[in-house]
Amino acid sequence: MKIAYVFATSGQTAHYKLGQMILPQLEENRHGVEVVGMFFFDDNNYLLRSGDPYGERLAKVAKEKGMLLMMCDQCALARGLAEGAPGDCSPKGTVDGVQVGCFPDLYGALSGNPPDQVITL
Repeated sequence: MKIAYVFATSGQTAHYKLGQMILPQLEENRHGVEVVGMFFFDDNNYLLRSGDPYGERLAKVAKEKGMLLMMCDQCALARGLAEGAPGDCSPKGTVDGVQVGCFPDLYGALSGNPPDQVITL
C-alpha cells in the first residue's frame, strides 16, 4: 500500500511523530507501507530546515526511496523557508530535495505515483 502523510497539527508534530516514530521505521525498512510523499504545514516546516537532524535524515531517506517532501508555500514563506510569492516560490535554507507548493502542486507531484491513502497528523 502507498501512503502520503500531511503534517497539519499545530506545533512541532513532525519533530515528534515523524522524527521519533516514523523516520526510524523508514530508515530500518520496517514502516510496513510505501510512503510516496509528505506535505508540511505551519511550524512543522521547520523540520525541513537545513541542518535540522531529523530533516537531514528525512532528506536522505526521501532521496533513496523517491519520496516527495513538500512544504505549504504560504507557511514556508511566513517562516523564511521560501522566497517568492504564493503560487510561485522556491525553497530557501532547507534540506535537499524539498519542494514548495499548494494543494494543486501536491496533486500534480503525486500524480505519477499516487497514494492509496492520505494520513493527516
